[in-house]
Amino acid sequence: MKNLLLSIIGALVLSGCAASSQSGSEYSADDIAFAEMMIPHHEQAIEMSEIALLNTTNPEVLQLAQEIKDAQAPEIALMKSWDGVKVSTHAGHMMDGMLSEGELNDLREAKDQEFDRLFLQGMIKHHEGAIVMAQEVATSMNKDVADLSASIINAQELEIAAMRELLLKS
Repeated sequence: MKNLLLSIIGALVLSGCAASSQSGSEYSADDIAFAEMMIPHHEQAIEMSEIALLNTTNPEVLQLAQEIKDAQAPEIALMKSWDGVKVSTHAGHMMDGMLSEGELNDLREAKDQEFDRLFLQGMIKHHEGAIVMAQEVATSMNKDVADLSASIINAQELEIAAMRELLLKS
């Protein structure tokens, strides 16, 4: 199912629906597709983190939310700087780990311990989806892409472990 979804998105990218031409680019079609999917994925993680900064007083959740924002904002800027990357307006909600609008609304309305539980569960799901996406370009011929992939996988696996521990405490 995941491969089918990636194939569909890849076809859209290659047809020009979600991306630009690859002629002369140092990035492969897979590299560009990865960036164009990961940018809105990271943007949602930042949105979730901003909600956390407003809706909880738990210092561990607050610290985690700030760390996610601090890590993912520069990654978005990096991916946007890659030649050929154009952010799609419709690919974001089709990716693994993305929260639905209903889930985001539930997150916005929750407070304190209820919020912490929803945030941690949602961010674990979100990070798991990002790891799947990053694994698709882990062997990219482009060093920048491969390095970013490895960084995302490593950081988000560590954050998932920390979030699971926080869930056990709540």
